[in-house]
Amino acid sequence: MSERRKQYPFDEIEPKWQGLWDQEKTFRASNPGDPGFDPGRPKYYALDMFPYPSGQGLHVGHPEGYTATDIISRYKRKLGFNVLHPMGWDAFGLPAEQYAIEHGVHPRETTEKNIAYFKSQLQRIGFSYDWDREINTTDPSYYRWTQWIFLKLYNSYFDTEEKAARPIEQLIKRREQDYPQENAGERTEYINSRRLAYIDEVAVNWCPALGTVLANEEVIQGKSERGDHPVERKPMRQWMLRITAYGDRLIEELEGLDWPEGIKKLQRNWIGRSEGADVHFTLAAGENAPSGKKITVFTTRPDTLFGATYIVLAPEHPLVDEVATTDHLQDVTEYRQATANKSERERTEDSKEKSGVFTGGYAINPVNGERIPVWIADYVLTSYGTGAIMAVPAHDERDHEFAKKFGLEIKQVVQPQTEDPDNACFTGNGTAINSSPLIDGLDTLVAKAVMMGTSKEPGWLEKNTAGRPRINFKLRDWLFSRQRYWGEPFPIVWDSNGNHHALSNAQLPLEAPAMDDYKPTGTAEPPLSKARKWVELDDNLRRETNTMPQWAGSCWYYLRYCDPKNSTDFISREADDYWMNVDLYVGGTEHAVLHLLYARFWHKVLHDLGYVKTREPFQKLVNQGMILGEDGQKMSKSRGNVVNPDEVIMEYGADSLRLYEMFMGPLEQVKPWNMKGVEGVHRFLARVWRLFMEEQQEGEWQLSDKVTATEPTKKQRRILHETIKKVGDDIESLDFNTAISQMMKLTNELTAADSRPVSSLVSFLHLLNPFAPHISEELNRVIAAAFPDIVPDEQLAITSWPAFNEDYLIDDEIEIVVQVNGKLRDKMVVAKDATGEELEAAAKGLDKIQPFINEVTVRKVIIVPGKLVNIVAN
Repeated sequence: MSERRKQYPFDEIEPKWQGLWDQEKTFRASNPGDPGFDPGRPKYYALDMFPYPSGQGLHVGHPEGYTATDIISRYKRKLGFNVLHPMGWDAFGLPAEQYAIEHGVHPRETTEKNIAYFKSQLQRIGFSYDWDREINTTDPSYYRWTQWIFLKLYNSYFDTEEKAARPIEQLIKRREQDYPQENAGERTEYINSRRLAYIDEVAVNWCPALGTVLANEEVIQGKSERGDHPVERKPMRQWMLRITAYGDRLIEELEGLDWPEGIKKLQRNWIGRSEGADVHFTLAAGENAPSGKKITVFTTRPDTLFGATYIVLAPEHPLVDEVATTDHLQDVTEYRQATANKSERERTEDSKEKSGVFTGGYAINPVNGERIPVWIADYVLTSYGTGAIMAVPAHDERDHEFAKKFGLEIKQVVQPQTEDPDNACFTGNGTAINSSPLIDGLDTLVAKAVMMGTSKEPGWLEKNTAGRPRINFKLRDWLFSRQRYWGEPFPIVWDSNGNHHALSNAQLPLEAPAMDDYKPTGTAEPPLSKARKWVELDDNLRRETNTMPQWAGSCWYYLRYCDPKNSTDFISREADDYWMNVDLYVGGTEHAVLHLLYARFWHKVLHDLGYVKTREPFQKLVNQGMILGEDGQKMSKSRGNVVNPDEVIMEYGADSLRLYEMFMGPLEQVKPWNMKGVEGVHRFLARVWRLFMEEQQEGEWQLSDKVTATEPTKKQRRILHETIKKVGDDIESLDFNTAISQMMKLTNELTAADSRPVSSLVSFLHLLNPFAPHISEELNRVIAAAFPDIVPDEQLAITSWPAFNEDYLIDDEIEIVVQVNGKLRDKMVVAKDATGEELEAAAKGLDKIQPFINEVTVRKVIIVPGKLVNIVAN
């Protein structure tokens, strides 16, 4: 460590206080029913997004959000709140498993090592976490309840009338009453098709090299994000969660949440609710197409049906084999093979050039009987809508681009209200044209109602059995299976007839077997399938060998923090009633959709079933901006621009790291790292240290003689109370950078004083404490020892936030410039309402003015009220 940079003994102070906080459990939060718990105090729940403990540890971008929640947690404690500020680990998942495979160690060993490193880094920064509440998703005592929640989903269905989850037993009873003649097999099939957790065969991103299914976000240009391995699309039997049933509520119940509007918009767009109609196009009789087979499409614009000039099927659509003719079969087969290597994200990118192949088949447009060609194209997905679209190229930009490329007919059926000769593709509302007497001349909204109907009367589509109204979602059901070892086992067994059954609660947690070989099998069979003794059970039962995705443990961790040691419930009623919901949730925008959507979904199911009281888990959400490298690029090992917080702490201390990350700019902004900025903040903390301390001749620090038990001056008192008010307001609004600026202003004012009042200094330490807890606690301890009658010997962390006095904020004094013959000679502070005579007398009495007016004649005194006094003398 450079002695030049060591401007105060942070390397001694910080470990000392971190050890004391840990030893005394300073930040332990009691639960209802615990000894000493005060239910009358308000609560505050500050939460950081669940970190994944990688082997690389933290870089300086990670602590930004953690520091923000720590500041407000410390502040709220000082205001008398019971504060819940926990930390834990989202530790299952593919990265740990792949690292373990590559290095020949067990994933648990790797995970435990990574967690220990992450935790030590966080503790060195001095965060006020309640480590007694630490949780780990790989701990059986935790994932027992993840499995329990899965079984609640499995044993529930969505009641469309009540728009809520209900126990599956209610559906079974209703089914038995309504269909008493139904046999057991039919009834089981019906019930299983309604469960919130169900089995389906779906097209997935399969990576043979990694031996697992990947989420769309884990696939880039047809290859795995981790390892750059080829990924293919293939149908597989998977567990699914019926999140689409909650589509409406996931949109509607965003209202009332204190979230960034941009995040709400992302969620609404991801869910993609749209009102429209299913329309049936009959396949024209042809080579392979039997008469009467139908293609169903979903459209939000049934008023444009007369302008549909072709159909597009997803390459995976089951009707492709039937509609494709012999002379087009080779092109169709080759195109389908090429599409299988693309992710859904790649296929739907707006920027990519459109591609497709004609099948040779035709369909009949139900509104006019016209034969229109059937194509396949990769921008149509089986997972959205019906896997087929009707193309209206005159009124859809994507269809227009496709039609122009392949020379397909473009037929205008909507006339804009105002002519726009440059608009080749009009997508807005207008007037129906070229659409037969049925809707010609009608406004778009009226024309849609004619086709779709109203709540009182069915429309043309239903009357002519050509379709029906429907609400569609872009959101798809959650693919919940992974072919991994390092994940939560499903609490499910299969019988010899292929039926699935849930384990009982008494059989939880279901732990994965100890395995030496957990590498991918090279097939779709998961690694757990190798553990034959674990898989094969009595009575011809077999365990499910897929595991849950990493998202599972992070869907509900915020609830377990409230009651982490409870062995009989995942959260007690009392803990849920008191702590929920989360008052402040801070994390990166990368989790804006999936994690937040999944957690909201699980929470709503638990609410519907009566296990939690709130409808939403996170009341206020804040996304911190990314901290870039000093080169202005995202921090990454490949760029060589990663800054390790351990190195910053070694050179400048944890308080400097904390303070700089909050001083860089507004919390939500993207900001580049700058070591000179760290040095600047470190110098400020050194000034704070010297505000209290001075060095002896021997180089030892001692309390400065300027620290006295005197009353503050009027100016000192005013600036102090301004600072108390502003720092408190800024913490509440998360404007930490301006709070620090105000504390710098107060420091400069107190430093300039010959006498530094103890009362003002201690109040300042209270304000600084949430930002720089180590140095503030140390200086308070020194002050308390020197002035025991004035300052109690207590930790700042558990003492009250100072109150400001409005009366002291009134500035009834002003600074006046004093000139002699037009030249600045001094300044003075006077009352705002001082008279001219008083100003003149005060100016002439200044020590610095006396030499200029003695033994000369004062000709006149010019006074500019509120600004200056100019003495003219010769």
